[in-house]
Amino acid sequence: MVRILQALASLKLTLAGMVLLGIGAALSYGNPVETSIWVLVAPMALLALNLAAAILTNPRINRQPGLLVFHVGLLGLVLLAGIGRLTHLDAHLEIAQGQSFRPELMMDVRKGPWHAGALDKVAFTQGRFTVDYAPQLRRGLTHSQVFVPQPDGTVLELDVGDDRPLVLERYRFYTTHNKGFAPLLTWIPHEGEAVTGLVHMPSYPLFEYKQDNRWTPPGTEEDIKFWLQLDTGLTLEDSWVLDGRNSRGVLVVTSGDQRIELKPGEEAQLPHGRLRFERLTTWMGYRVFYDPTIQWLFFVSVAGVFGLGHFFWKRLSLVAWTDDDKGPDSKGGTA
Repeated sequence: MVRILQALASLKLTLAGMVLLGIGAALSYGNPVETSIWVLVAPMALLALNLAAAILTNPRINRQPGLLVFHVGLLGLVLLAGIGRLTHLDAHLEIAQGQSFRPELMMDVRKGPWHAGALDKVAFTQGRFTVDYAPQLRRGLTHSQVFVPQPDGTVLELDVGDDRPLVLERYRFYTTHNKGFAPLLTWIPHEGEAVTGLVHMPSYPLFEYKQDNRWTPPGTEEDIKFWLQLDTGLTLEDSWVLDGRNSRGVLVVTSGDQRIELKPGEEAQLPHGRLRFERLTTWMGYRVFYDPTIQWLFFVSVAGVFGLGHFFWKRLSLVAWTDDDKGPDSKGGTA
């Protein structure tokens, strides 16, 4: 058994694990969908086994308390990182003002095979938002208003940003550069019930020149094309604040040979029904992140740093610098 542990503690195995981890990190860069999570988890498991064997068999580690704490902390970091990859969730979300969160709204969802979070318990409603811009459209702070229902029936209002996430059930919602406008439309067919919904336009001001989209009404095969003409006060030379309350829009609707401009509250007669432009609203983009090991990673890393600090403190304090250790001739001169 000792020989097996000594073989597992080999520095050659450490080097192989580090090389495999580097390859896995390169393959996982950008979190591509086609790359398996195991290209990272497998090397981490190998390195954890290698480190555990070294802790058990190397007396230079397990007989010095500070060094032992450091290596146990390092082992904990590797294990927690692997567990974090197996249980994580990473996704994007586009949610309009006044809309309540639903898991079905998330896009580009990537999660580990052991993910078991309580996403169905996450509840909040999106409010308005503002984004500060310096000259030349240099993006500053984002202030996104969200409303979170509380157990006592009250509603908590929070301000969320790129560096101020909304944290619910361990899910972290960070605002992103992705945000824009959305016309609220009602489609009234010749036969059947009316349908009301939002059409998200491309991100603004990133695609300020291309605010278009299309939609196929239920029961028809022909797309309706939309182009949104916006007046937001956008300027390149001066500071500017993106605020839906200060923005106006005219919706250009194209259906077949028809081209109609609609203001909020107006409607148009189209071949298969009537289309009403109810109002213009905004949508905010979020990055959704879940990793239950984040707090544990912090505490374990702090413990490891203290262990390493203790080890070096002991090494530097082996000789006491006191007058009692000086010889009879320590005051200088010769007898």
